[in-house]
Parts: sequence; structure tokens; C-alpha cells
Amino acid sequence: MPSPVPSPAPPSVPSPTRVRWMVLALLSLVSFMAYLLHFNMSVAGEPMMRELGLSELQLGMILGAFAWGYGLFQLPGGLFGDRLGGRSSVTLIVVAWGILNLLIGLVPGTTLLPVATLVGGLVVLRFLIGVTQAPIYPITSGVVIIEWFPVRVWGIVNGFITTAMTLGAAAVGPGIAWLAINLGWRMSFLVTAPLAFVTAALWWWIYRDDPAAHRGVNAQERDLIRTGRQTAPKAPRKGAWLEVLRHRDSLALAASYFCMNYVFYLFFNWFYYYLVEIRHLPAQAGGWFTGAQWMVGAAAASLGGWLCDRFSVRFGARAGVRLTAAGGLLLCAPLLVVGSLVSHPVLAVALLALAFGATQLTDGAYWVASMRIGGDQSAAVCGVMNTGGNIVGGFGSLMVPFLAGRFGWPAAISSGALFAIVGAGLWLLIRADRTLEAHD
Repeated sequence: MPSPVPSPAPPSVPSPTRVRWMVLALLSLVSFMAYLLHFNMSVAGEPMMRELGLSELQLGMILGAFAWGYGLFQLPGGLFGDRLGGRSSVTLIVVAWGILNLLIGLVPGTTLLPVATLVGGLVVLRFLIGVTQAPIYPITSGVVIIEWFPVRVWGIVNGFITTAMTLGAAAVGPGIAWLAINLGWRMSFLVTAPLAFVTAALWWWIYRDDPAAHRGVNAQERDLIRTGRQTAPKAPRKGAWLEVLRHRDSLALAASYFCMNYVFYLFFNWFYYYLVEIRHLPAQAGGWFTGAQWMVGAAAASLGGWLCDRFSVRFGARAGVRLTAAGGLLLCAPLLVVGSLVSHPVLAVALLALAFGATQLTDGAYWVASMRIGGDQSAAVCGVMNTGGNIVGGFGSLMVPFLAGRFGWPAAISSGALFAIVGAGLWLLIRADRTLEAHD
């Protein structure tokens, strides 16, 4: 009796390629460079202040100029990214970061120009850095992540990008402090600016706007990216930015992000100065402690993204983002108050670093909420939210030294607790389980 002929084995299905994780690495590099190249002023500002004879208020004007440019140009910046595409727009804006930082490093001293002229020039340059950085997160969250990642990992992907951002700021603390002490504050800009040109070249070489256009992406990875979606994202509708401004969820999200970022900018602009001038730590020690604060933020950002994804799966999209964001803000408030009041400087640094970490715990949830609410118009909602979150830096950079001069630094730092509590309460008005179209 003849032996049976074995049936042919079913053809093996190729595993999905992993180009999306290369894109995440690129996004993380861009985010790292973004913060390396604009947080540097917060550390270099202290020796610049001494050399140029600036007051705290003048330094606050220079620091705050970035926030005005960054906040006011979120909407046009996001529209610019939509029109030009992620590949071209990110390349151009990263090149602009490098050029503007080089120009700051070439600012002359008071022997050539009066202080008022120097302050005006630095305000303009910092404003332009804010303008050129404005599109980056509406593009990365509202365009790139949506195009390249499945919905179920949006939280952790946004968390990784925030982690890269905070690592860039962490590198600034000891790195820029060392450059400023040993080579002068100008060299801290001239040495780091060329890194932007390298980052822009890598982005242009590797990134593609459509995953299907990337030679390394197979059909399985394209299908994986589209998991959980009924259709591919549509092109933004004409007038989407105005439509977003009429919706309660997006406006409440922007208001809450405004409150959270008041605390963020408090640390961003003034933490190094506070450690060195108010807590009387040595300059290099202040740099290391500033870096430690950002390292805490980096770990918290990834944790927050992971929690947001897990909570969203377990409790639904509305409760998942709300628990992560409101919980982080309510944790931040008491840490700020106690950290500002304790007398021991190291304990104060530890408590304040944890308070900053609590703000970063929330960041991924904010971006996931804006992406879910926005639907096909995610770049628009991301831009509106980030506008609210960054115009606060313009007046916050002046409000903090005003409160410090009038009531003392404990009151100035504790003011962030009030904003954190209000920001948490605003999450009761935000529903991340419905899009703009569903709301209509």
C-alpha cells in the first residue's frame, strides 16, 4: 500500500518589519535636540546675566520670549507641517534651530552694544527659536505618530518622545554648565548648534511621510500600523483650526495643559537659577541637580505613557487618560509646596524633582487625548492644546520673579500648586472617548 503523500506546509507569513521603531528613534532624537537647543539658555542665562549686567526681569524677558513665539505659532506651525509634510517641515525647522543658536553664540558684549540693545536682540532670537520649534509636536503627534503607529501604543510612544525631550534637558544641566564655566556661555551655543544640522540630515535621509513609501516597510507592518482603525486618516479639512476652537473638549484640554505647563515652565526657566542663587549651591552642582530633575522627568514620562495605555484598555479611553493626567497633577501640588518650604537643599531638590516628575507623568495622556479627540483633525487639536500649554510660559517667566520679589521664592514656587489643582479639575470636562465629528 503506497504511503500517503504529505500535504504541503502552508506558506509562512512574514513577520512585520520594524521600521516604525526606527521612526520612533528619529522622533526621540529630534525631541532630544529640541530641548538641548532651547533649554540651554536656562543654564547659560545665569553666567550671561552676570557678564552682561542683566536684571532678573530682563533675563525673564529673554527666557519668556521663547514661550511667546512657541505658543503663538502652534496653529500656523501645525498648518505648515500639514501642508509641507513631516519629512520636509521637520528638516527645515531643525536646520533653523542650529542657525539661531549659532547667532546667539555670536552676540557681542556690552563694550560694543548697550545692554538694552543686547536684551532686545536676544529677545528677538529667542522668540524666533520659539517660532521654529512651534510646529514640532503638532507634527510629531498629530501627523507622524498617527501615520506610523497603531492606536494601542500611542500613549507609550508619546511617553518615549517626552522622555527623549527630558533627557535632552538633562544633558543641558551638567553639560551646558561645564561649557559655560570652562569655555564661556557663548561657546555653550556654538558647540551644540551644529548637532542640529546632523539631526536634520538623518531625518531627511531616513524618514518618509507615508509608511508605504519606505522601502523597508512590508505589507504586514503596514497592516499592523492600521490595527484598530476603520479607515486611513483623511486630509485635514479646510478651516479645521477654527472648528477646533468651537469645541469644549479641545478648549478644556488646552486650558488644562496651560495649567500643567505653568509648573513645567517654572522649572524650565528658573530651577537652575533657584538652586544656584537662592539655595546657594555651587554652579556645577546646580547643573548636576538640574540634570537629575530632568532624569526623574524622563522616567516619569515613559511610566505615564505606559499607564495611559494600560488604563485606557482597562477603563476606556475617557477614564484612562483622565486618571493618568489628573492623578499626576494632584500628586504634583503637595510636592511643590513642601519642596519650597524645607530648609535642607538636597531634600528640597528631591521633592521638587518628584514634583516635576509628576508633571511629566501626565504629558503622554495630554497628547493621546488630543489625538483621540481630533480624529482626522489631530494636528489641529494638538496645535490648539500646545498653544494653550505654551503661552503660559510667556507670562509665567515674568510672574515667577514678580512673586519671588514680592512674597519670596517659596510663594513663587508654591504658586504652581494652585495651577496643578485647577488643571486636574479641568479634566472633568474632557472626554477623550469621542472625536470632533462624533461630538457634532
